[in-house]
Amino acid sequence: MHSQLWDGEEPFRLVVIGASAGGVGALSRVIQSLPPDLRAAVFIVLHISASGPSMLPEILERVGKLPVKHAVDGELIRPGQVYIAPPDHHLLIKPRSVSVSRGPRENNARPAVDPLFRTAARTYGPWVIGLILSGGLDDGTLGLMDIKQLDGIALLQDPQEAMFPGMPNSAIENVRVDWVLQLDDLGPLLTRLTREPSPPETGAAFMAEKNRNEFPDLAEVGTDDLITHNMHGPPSKFTCPDCGGALWEMENGRLLRYRCHVGHGYTAESLMAAQGERLEEALWTGLRALEESAAMQRRMADRAHSGGWNVMARKYENQADYAEEQAGVIRSVLVKNDPDTIDSRSAKRTERKAIRSVDPDAGRAKTAENAARATKQKRKLTIRSHNGVVKRKIKGKM
Repeated sequence: MHSQLWDGEEPFRLVVIGASAGGVGALSRVIQSLPPDLRAAVFIVLHISASGPSMLPEILERVGKLPVKHAVDGELIRPGQVYIAPPDHHLLIKPRSVSVSRGPRENNARPAVDPLFRTAARTYGPWVIGLILSGGLDDGTLGLMDIKQLDGIALLQDPQEAMFPGMPNSAIENVRVDWVLQLDDLGPLLTRLTREPSPPETGAAFMAEKNRNEFPDLAEVGTDDLITHNMHGPPSKFTCPDCGGALWEMENGRLLRYRCHVGHGYTAESLMAAQGERLEEALWTGLRALEESAAMQRRMADRAHSGGWNVMARKYENQADYAEEQAGVIRSVLVKNDPDTIDSRSAKRTERKAIRSVDPDAGRAKTAENAARATKQKRKLTIRSHNGVVKRKIKGKM
């Protein structure tokens, strides 16, 4: 039996679309060109913020001829309907229905494109048409590979036209893509493809038919690999940016990918991007801690000066200088994106620190000099004579 969907009249196809940065405009132009009697159900994943509402259904329904809605868990798949992944939820394809899940993030995203493509391919094989539009990094490449492996059709927006060509370029480099077209040509092609008969299923699609209901997808429930020890590939020296667990390394063609034992998944490119985000967070946290420490040291130095404890005050000031020096370096990296660009004040502190590290006596000599100067000042006393003339005497010579 073929892997296909029926609406009581004739079979229809699944069109799955993935996009990220620059994707709203691209999606609008594709949906706008689709006819109202499209013989396909359309599923869309767009990388969006998890914290706010998505207005994508309203945007696409206003420009197109098809009804558009956020997918609801468990609803039946119908032709001529556009389903959008809700914020912070993966959109997955099941036999005759959809699944909406808050499973582990993939490629640092939820919703992610790969789970939609992967589950569509495993469930409906050659009846699936996958399309990748504008976006950064490489989410969707692995899913498009699954679609091609199970005899589906792979389409791409021309990277030269895309606002952000990362996702289409990654697919071109790793997938046997069927068509690479500009946006104005994609809608008519999709319409034509949905009206053509599907090719007969091959062995790969047959295996998908046989095994499609055996296990839930990773994007639904994650994994229990830590219990079952069913790890795929060697352990890497990297940790998961989402949960801090160990990552296992796997190869899929030319793509290097990683997965932790609870289910978070990354390509090498998305892992680097996630590590960069966590690094920036850590640097801002470190900057705040150093500046707060310096401010506290200054406060303690002021109190020590007011109490006459100058040696202790200088100790606090030196510690504050050191904290501000470190904070200056971190701020330069964060704000100027150049670790070699440090303001002159921080450079002078760095120089003093370097001198002290080479010659510890240099710091002690400076401290001794300051202490001698302070002692000399303390020895001077001001006394007032009977006629009101102020005279300065040196203690011990009066």
